[in-house]
Parts: sequence; structure tokens; C-alpha cells
Amino acid sequence: MPIFLIVVIVLGLFVLLSSFFTVKQQTAVIVERFGRFNSIRNSGLQLKIPIFDRIAGRVNLRIQQLDVIIETKTKDNVFVKLKVSVQFKVIQEKVYEAFYKLEYPHDQITSYVFDVVRAEVPKLKLDDVFERKDDIAIAVKRELNEAMSTYGYDIINTLITDIDPDIQVKNAMNRINAADREKTAAEYEAEAGRIRIVAKAKAEAESKRLQGQGIADQRREIARGLVESVDVLNRVGINSQEASALIVVTQHYDTLQAIGADTNSNLILLPNSPQAGSEMLNNMVASFTASNQVGEAMKKANSTKRKDSGKKDIFGGTEEDDSKE
Repeated sequence: MPIFLIVVIVLGLFVLLSSFFTVKQQTAVIVERFGRFNSIRNSGLQLKIPIFDRIAGRVNLRIQQLDVIIETKTKDNVFVKLKVSVQFKVIQEKVYEAFYKLEYPHDQITSYVFDVVRAEVPKLKLDDVFERKDDIAIAVKRELNEAMSTYGYDIINTLITDIDPDIQVKNAMNRINAADREKTAAEYEAEAGRIRIVAKAKAEAESKRLQGQGIADQRREIARGLVESVDVLNRVGINSQEASALIVVTQHYDTLQAIGADTNSNLILLPNSPQAGSEMLNNMVASFTASNQVGEAMKKANSTKRKDSGKKDIFGGTEEDDSKE
């Protein structure tokens, strides 16, 4: 077989094999003929004319995500970093526009995100940025959809996944939050103290009321008992005045007995009327006088005894000497 024929067969096989190509799922292939758009091929086994047709590019139809980090300033002059995640995909019916009209879709999306975020965030204070981050995300999505749909891109969702203020601002916010919580705790503690004081006062008032009621009941029962005692004494011929005196004396001695029964009692009962005071003073003076007289008498008696004993010793000694002589 001539070498030329072998070369022709090899080239023919190469051309035949290069005519077939495969396209993956969720992918579109752009086929050009002599540099001009020819067709869009979807997933599966595809055929093209060798030499005349070529694959210009492949377009991913799956959902993609682009994370954009933006630093901007809020209305209250706080610099903050926001991380915006944009989820997008190529519209299957607009693969031509996505491939030919836009060369760098990521850069285009990033530019629109920067523009919208830096237009929305400066209108809000830092606290409002945290509270209204969903509104910012909706504004970004709306702006991107209007701009990117022309180029064959559909914006699925936009999410603000991170809001990062300056470290000093975060520390200040933490201190404010801690101070506010301490204030709330102090208010609750004060309220609890007030409740305890009110409850204690109510308990003391109720205790005093019950104590007064008990004293009143005690006095009522004592009075009833006195009435019954007087009635009993009247029946045996003792009049009311004598009965009252007898009861008073009985209670007086009962009280003294009760006081004396307590071994640890240091109570001294003294009369408290002016006449009783003078009588007590006279009694004390008389007692002191009598005590002094008794003391003097005892001293004299002791002195007389000592003298008598001395005389006896003297006389006894003389008689003993005489007898010895």
C-alpha cells in the first residue's frame, strides 16, 4: 500500500472523528463557521463540519455565585464592609447574548453591586443597615435584573451575608449594649427590692393587726373571767368591792410567783406613786439606821467579851502561882 494512501486514510479518520463532539448537561456550546455564529448546541452528541465549523466557546447554564466585598460609609459617618453574594445564571434562551454581548460578566455584576450599595447605604445609619439589609439586597437585585437581563443573565437572588464595621465601632456598640443591659438589670433589682419592702411592710402590718386583735381578745377574755369571778364571790356573800380587791391581790401574787419562777430574771418591782416613793425612802432610812444600831451593838458586845476573857486569864494565873508556893 502506498504511503500516500495511508496518509489519506489517517487524515480521513482524523477528520471524521473531529466531526463529532459531546456537550455536558447544563452546558451550551457556540459553534461558528468561518468565524461567524452558526448555531447553539445543547447537551448530548453533536456533529459539526470539520475545518469549516469550530467550537467558539462553552456557556455554563448552572446557577453561579459571585461574592463582592464593598467598603462604604453610613449616614452617621461609620465605615463598614459589606459582603454581597449574587446568585445568577445564563438564560437558556439568551445564550447568544450572554456569549457575544458581555465579555466579563463578573466584572459587570461587581460594578453594579458597588454602584447600588454605595447609593443605598449612605442613606442609612449603622443600626438601620443591620435592620434593613434585606431592603439593600432587594435594591441590588432589582438594579442587576434590569441591567443584566439585556445580556442574557438572570439574577436569582442577592444576599448580604456579612456586615463588618470598624473594630472600634464594634467595641463601642458592645459597651453600649452592656451598659443598657446593666441599666435594665439595675431597674429589675430596684423593682425587686421595692416589692420585698412592700411585702415586708404588709407582713408587719398584718402581724401588728393580728397582735392587736390577740391583745383585744386576751383583754376581753380577762374581763369576762373577772366578771365570772365577781359573780362567784357575790354568791358566797362577798360584795363587789371586796371581790375586786381580792382578785387584784390574787393577780399581784400570781405575777410575783411567775417572776420568781424564772431563775434568769433580773426584774425589781418598785412602787411608782409619789406617796409610795416617800414611804420607800423612809423605810430605807429606817433600815439604814437600824442596821447601824445593830452594828454598834454588836461591836460593843464583842469588846465586852474580849475584856472579860482577859480578866479571867489574869486571875487564873495568880491562883495557880499561890498554890505552887
